Amino acid sequence: MDLTQIKDRFGIIGNNPELNRALEIAKQVAATDLSVVVTGESGVGKEFIPQVIHANSPRKHNVYIAVNCGAIPEGTIDSELFGHEKGSFTGATETRKGYFEEANGGTLFLDEVAELPLGTQVRLLRVLQTGEFIKVGSSKVQKTDVRVIAATNKNLSRAVEAGKFREDLFYRLNTVPIKIPPLRERKEDIYLLFRKFVSDFAEKYTVPTIRLTDDAIAMLEAYRWPGNVRQLKSVADQISVLETNRVIDATILAKYLPADRADSLPVRTGESNSFADYGADRDIIFKILFQLRQDVDELKDKIESGVAPVSSPRHIMIDANQNNDVPEKEVTSVDSLSIQDSNVELIKKAIEKHGGRRKAAAEELGISERTLYRKIKEYGLE
Repeated sequence: MDLTQIKDRFGIIGNNPELNRALEIAKQVAATDLSVVVTGESGVGKEFIPQVIHANSPRKHNVYIAVNCGAIPEGTIDSELFGHEKGSFTGATETRKGYFEEANGGTLFLDEVAELPLGTQVRLLRVLQTGEFIKVGSSKVQKTDVRVIAATNKNLSRAVEAGKFREDLFYRLNTVPIKIPPLRERKEDIYLLFRKFVSDFAEKYTVPTIRLTDDAIAMLEAYRWPGNVRQLKSVADQISVLETNRVIDATILAKYLPADRADSLPVRTGESNSFADYGADRDIIFKILFQLRQDVDELKDKIESGVAPVSSPRHIMIDANQNNDVPEKEVTSVDSLSIQDSNVELIKKAIEKHGGRRKAAAEELGISERTLYRKIKEYGLE
């Protein structure tokens, strides 16, 4: 199958180069039995990749089983994956096959593989290396022939460093890595996906299809979509069911888009928490700039009314290269501070304003409470 056929079969929408590259890799690796790890943020559609691999592999006529490792309680995960013998634990009233036995000759997709307990990781490593496993409560070694594909929205390298994921298992699984880009990096695909979702809804429930105005399309494509494709579909469904007017402009669309907060986004795969730090700093800087605008407008009003300003009401850094709508010579009493000093001042004022209640102060600053605690520690404000 070529890419167009793959997209048609699995309902994959988009022409983003990174998405196409991921599908190309999936098609190329399908003919082998190499282990694959699919990475990407929650909601990007990682589950399509193992289906594409299985459908293009020699195992395509055998069973395909998808397992969400994060949804299975730690106490029963070994039994689910490897099976158990009758009487091996309380409630084991009969012998049970596990997924590795059921999927013999086929493909097993382990979603959220980073959630596996360390003990289960040891068992998984043995299956990958030797094709052997032992049921819970048994001493008999069994063989299985299973192609394993894993997926995670976490940074496995960091999980290894933190001791939460075995290094040997990481290298055994990560033979062929495939990364699915987040929706905010697929801007050319956002409107295509939205049209598909509203069209599917209209066809299913026999209602007129939602249409977006140009300003709404621009807003849709500019939004960061922290929940990725899953969130986009949710918004499309909400609008389709709640709006009687089938032509949606930016004002209406805005009601369905949560506040665009960079610090609330998931950390990208392969990146550190400095991304969240950047988002928090950016939000604070935006507040500084907003206050600066207020100061400049107030200063301008005083100058135009003939009242000489004594001093600026706030100490905000001004970049002389920026266009603030006020001639540079008129802005003479605003003290220049560094961004960090300005951040410290804003944080102090917010905490004082809310009587030391940090949760309220964080909301005032537009950042998470955890980020505020980190900034307090970073700036030595404890």
